[in-house]
Amino acid sequence: MVLKREVDLANQRANAMHARFPRALAARYDRERGRIVISLSSDVELSVSACDVEGLSNATPAQLMTVEITPSGYGLHFPKIDADVYVPALIEGVLGSKRWMAARLGHAGGRSRSVAKRRASRANGKLGGRPRRRESRS
Repeated sequence: MVLKREVDLANQRANAMHARFPRALAARYDRERGRIVISLSSDVELSVSACDVEGLSNATPAQLMTVEITPSGYGLHFPKIDADVYVPALIEGVLGSKRWMAARLGHAGGRSRSVAKRRASRANGKLGGRPRRRESRS
């Protein structure tokens, strides 16, 4: 049984959330641009590349065409791939879990072609390059 006090606290949290984050009023997949477009209650339209969002990165355009908005307006659901996206996280630039985001940043850093990286690579090569992996003996 839910107590009145718990309901009141939940309503207070919801009101604080409404004051802090706009809600999604409409959402669609723009096939031409490959982006999820979200119309927010603040009269702002947010657009994010589907390939940059965890859970959507491997989805086909046909799977992204159906987007449902949760009753609160803080979630998007893609039923064809059973994926959910939290709108306030998108607003804050969080496109996935910490682990997923770290992997994406590491991948981007690995492609870096900076002068410092080239120098370090050359210096490492003079030392014989990357050490070979030793086979673990089990």
